[in-house]
Amino acid sequence: MLEQICQLSREAGAAIMAVYDGEQPLDVAQKKDDSPVTAADLAAHHIIKRGLAALTPDVPLLSEEDPPAWEVRRNWTRYWLVDPLDGTKEFLNRNGEFTVNIALIEDGQAVMGVVYAPAIDVLYLAERGKAWKEEKGQRQAIRVSNAHPPLVVVSRSHSDEELKDYLNQLGEHQTISVGSSLKFCLVAEGKAQLYPRFGPTNIWDTGAGHAVAVAAGRRSTTGRASRCFIRRVNLSSTPASGFRCSDSVQELVQLGHDLLHLFRCQRAVFGELDLALFIQHHNGRPFWL
Repeated sequence: MLEQICQLSREAGAAIMAVYDGEQPLDVAQKKDDSPVTAADLAAHHIIKRGLAALTPDVPLLSEEDPPAWEVRRNWTRYWLVDPLDGTKEFLNRNGEFTVNIALIEDGQAVMGVVYAPAIDVLYLAERGKAWKEEKGQRQAIRVSNAHPPLVVVSRSHSDEELKDYLNQLGEHQTISVGSSLKFCLVAEGKAQLYPRFGPTNIWDTGAGHAVAVAAGRRSTTGRASRCFIRRVNLSSTPASGFRCSDSVQELVQLGHDLLHLFRCQRAVFGELDLALFIQHHNGRPFWL
């Protein structure tokens, strides 16, 4: 099924590029959360929605452009998690750093992920603990790697004082700004070592990239690194697995292979869109709600 998802991401990417290259009208609008949406977002969404319905008619879809209410999906144990166009701001700024994100979530785990960057025609894919990068018709396995000083990849569109404070405490490092889920992929292929994120993020922005990074060797553990940063995570529900969460859960993340992405996630509604819910499972694995 992974190959069909790769093909579907390429079809969605082709629709995005038709708008990007001016073959189709842009039609920019603002959503209720004040984020932009374009004809490219919607065209890619409809292609993916139709393709997934034909491929797996019994598996529901959570897409940024048509998200079911939390009450509808709160008990889903298997579903597709999609951002048809991740990095709409990068798309509008015409820097090429936007992606198509498709992930399969099973029992709280991102078990398959595809990230396609149509402007540069690069595909990242992962399944069953293996990750690959496909470029210029060549597919190669990818793995995370250490480096000193570490290269820290940060968002091109989002920054805050907490991130600046964190980087000041990090010690010797280099930084690079990149848009969309390409940040996950740079860590996955060993070109960067760290992606810190302190602001809220939506679940569809992270699922596919997270799947690729984990399959490439990123680990979620607790307490073994020399540097550890603790955030509070407010939750109001219990995962389907039965793992109980208190109202405040400490999420620990760390440097090297043990640190990829730091979330500050809250059980809240931003406009009509649920913010990402990301906690640490009892065995150290990330859990998606």
